[in-house]
Amino acid sequence: MNLIVRPITPADYDAVARVTADAYLGAGYFASAENPYVQKILRVGERAAVAAIIVAERDGVVIGSATLALNGDEWADIALPEELEFRLLVVDPAVQRSGAGAAMVNAILERARATAGISAVSLTTGDDWHGAHALYRKLGFTRVPERDWPIPENGKMLRVYRMEL
Repeated sequence: MNLIVRPITPADYDAVARVTADAYLGAGYFASAENPYVQKILRVGERAAVAAIIVAERDGVVIGSATLALNGDEWADIALPEELEFRLLVVDPAVQRSGAGAAMVNAILERARATAGISAVSLTTGDDWHGAHALYRKLGFTRVPERDWPIPENGKMLRVYRMEL
């Protein structure tokens, strides 16, 4: 199977929304698509208008995506001035553990290394998202617990990981 990681196009918006909903709702991170945060992240066109989004495509089908942000960007939560942050990394649950997530992270690392002024990549992940933790550790990210932060709506803690480039 041929996996390509590339920038999003408007033709991808519906597929990215579907994969995002399937990944977040299927894993039980949110009870319903009516959650205001879920509604926000499913408006892919609005997100793509202000943030870089990449997609993973296998055999012509979008199976994953991630949103990139720099310090001060609308979609940045934790990025320090020298960091590229990625958020909302999702892979279609039907093909998780097939290498798509790792391929997107590696593409993000390549992009960060090619961006002037960027010396690290950071991300936030849920406290109980153990599969994601394992992937990030395997790829060389380390925990930065002093930067962990709570979700405002429910107080659940989010974990921060970082990789120096």
